[in-house]
Amino acid sequence: MDSQTRKKHHFRTSNIPITVQHCCLISLFIFTFLVTTTQSFDYADALSKSLLYFEAQRSGRIPYNQRVSWRHHSGLTDGLEEGVDLVGGYYDAGDHVKFGLPMAFTITMLSWSAIEYRQYIEDAGELEHTIEAIKWGTDYFIKAHTSPNVLWAEVGDGDTDHYCWQRPEDMTTSRRAFKIDEKNPGSDLAGETAAAMAAASIVFRKTNPHYSHLLLHHALQLFEFGDKYRGNYDASVGVVKSYYASVSGYMDELLWAATWLYKATDNKMYIEYVISNANTFGGTGWSISEFSWDVKYAGLQLMLSKLLSEEKHKKHGDILEQYRSKAEYYICSCLNKNKDGNNVERTPAGLLYIRQWNNMQYVSTAAFLLSIYSDFLQDTNQKLNCHGGIVDPEEILNFSKSQVDYILGSNPMNMSYLVGYGPNYPKRVHHRGASIVSYKKNKGFIGCTQGYDNWYGSQTPNPNVLVGALVGGPDGQDNFEDQRNNFMQTEACTYNTAPLVGVFAKFLHIQNQNMLPDCNSHLLASSK
Repeated sequence: MDSQTRKKHHFRTSNIPITVQHCCLISLFIFTFLVTTTQSFDYADALSKSLLYFEAQRSGRIPYNQRVSWRHHSGLTDGLEEGVDLVGGYYDAGDHVKFGLPMAFTITMLSWSAIEYRQYIEDAGELEHTIEAIKWGTDYFIKAHTSPNVLWAEVGDGDTDHYCWQRPEDMTTSRRAFKIDEKNPGSDLAGETAAAMAAASIVFRKTNPHYSHLLLHHALQLFEFGDKYRGNYDASVGVVKSYYASVSGYMDELLWAATWLYKATDNKMYIEYVISNANTFGGTGWSISEFSWDVKYAGLQLMLSKLLSEEKHKKHGDILEQYRSKAEYYICSCLNKNKDGNNVERTPAGLLYIRQWNNMQYVSTAAFLLSIYSDFLQDTNQKLNCHGGIVDPEEILNFSKSQVDYILGSNPMNMSYLVGYGPNYPKRVHHRGASIVSYKKNKGFIGCTQGYDNWYGSQTPNPNVLVGALVGGPDGQDNFEDQRNNFMQTEACTYNTAPLVGVFAKFLHIQNQNMLPDCNSHLLASSK
């Protein structure tokens, strides 16, 4: 993602006014639009394609079973300058910097998908690919965590990287690496990486217990490091500030990591950590209506809410109820049912709309959280009590489905924002490797500015289809311009697609069971 894009990722408490979507005409338009565009989507195809995207984003030595054939080895000297092996991992978006924080969040969300919907993913024949996508990230984190209190935070430099438009296989930009340690702390980065490794350890527990144990060992060390030496990673690694500044601070990541470590270990010290720090770290204070690589509160609040149904947590009931209240604030804000006006805006056609820069990242995370909270309420025979009314689990799930279906083509542009899915999708994705002739087809070196001269400004579609990428998406009026230089809408990121793996598997399962009721009336009801 370009520097201007990331500077727009401001943290906010979503004090969004209720706007025009409340008027009858808009509701009528939404209803008419939905009735005329209801269609069945191939969630199996969407799931398969979403997992292909992670192979396109691989850095390092490409394995023999690589399915995205236009990619080849890249970044093979990463870390060499600093005397450490940092080969591997993922490029986060359309450029070639390896940013630790969004990469770790991507792996946490892939792992959470695999934990919640493992059986459904396996039924679809995609569990192996999901596990491979997770392991490509965790293998890198193991390398990057070179000692208990040292974690390599970034490889490459965003400023120099953006001077060039090259394939990753031709990279001539700086591959300098940056780390956090005791003197240069980064509790947010250490916390998110601990969360990723703890979540992944659960995924590997039965199939690869040795690897699972190794991941947990690293997660425990990273959490201890992040908690003992506190500070924002972007204060220690200044080059990241224009790209992935930790605007929300590190307290949410420490609570998030402790929550995942409790889930992975069942060690009561971690639940006591999230209870004792609930107020001071904002876990029971922040009412948030976005969930992202930067802001983890909604995710951890939702996870902790689910503990209320277990007898052993009754002694922490008061604090857990406060966490649940904030989790439900998030869900209600997505459903447009907070009476205080702090609801997520929507486009005229009903898409959740947080901000113009890479908005789809917030849609995919919302769809995921809505889906799993719906499951929780269904399993415990409960309903959601918003200020705007009582909501049953079915309505929550159907709203999640409306967001997923919008992504896949049920929108005014009749476009799938998941690249490669359906007949109409973005053809000029803002992505260096996809926009330049494949290294496999032309091994001739393409220089730094040559890519800009010959490829960046071209009006022709990308020669390589970035299958499974979820692009930034339309603006607040459902408009989308498929141009390579329109990076706020056409750039894709790993953390956009990661939550969809679980959601696609969930809706595929429901589709196969032929049990999903019509969602149109529920979407209309939730938008009134």
